[in-house]
Amino acid sequence: MTRLPSRLHHTAYVSKDLEATRKFYEEVIGLPLIATWSEKDVLFGAERVYCHCFFGLADGGALAFFQFAKPEDQTLFDPELSPSPFRHIALNVDAETQAEIEQRIKAAGYREPDTYVLEHGYCRSVYITDPNGMILEFTLDAPNADEINARRRAAAHEELRRWLAGDHETNNHFRHEEHA
Repeated sequence: MTRLPSRLHHTAYVSKDLEATRKFYEEVIGLPLIATWSEKDVLFGAERVYCHCFFGLADGGALAFFQFAKPEDQTLFDPELSPSPFRHIALNVDAETQAEIEQRIKAAGYREPDTYVLEHGYCRSVYITDPNGMILEFTLDAPNADEINARRRAAAHEELRRWLAGDHETNNHFRHEEHA
C-alpha cells in the first residue's frame, strides 16, 4: 500500500491585510501566530518581496497567509474569486472547542451570512468568513462518526460511479438517523 502523507504541513492563501488576518485568526478563532517570515525571492521572472504568516493547528499543521510589498504582486497573486460556500477550509474540532469558537464569533459581532451552522448528520458545522473572504468550517463529528465513515469508505467508488452515471439520489441518510 502507498504511504500517505502524515499530516497537512500548511495550506497557503493570500491576505490583503495581514493585521486584520492576524486579529481574526488569533483573537476570534484562537489559532496562535507561530511564525512570520519576511522574504525576498526571484519567483516567476521577478523579485518578489512578501510576508508569510503561519497560524498553528493542534496537530502541528498551519494555515498560512502571504501579503506582498508591491501592489502589482498583490494583484497578480491574489485575483478576485467569486464567493462560494463550496470553496472553504474545514477543520475538525471537539465539542468544547466548537462552542468556544462560536462564543468568540458571536462576541466579535459576526452574524449571518458571515457565520452560520449546518447540521449535516455526520457532523455539525460552524461556518465563518474571514477578512480575506475565505470561508472556514469547524466540524464536530457525530458520535457514531467511525461507523458512518466505515460505511462511506466501503461504498466510495460505487457511489461515485452511480453519481457520475446520472443517479443523483442522496445517500446522506444520516441526518434522519438517531445518533445514540
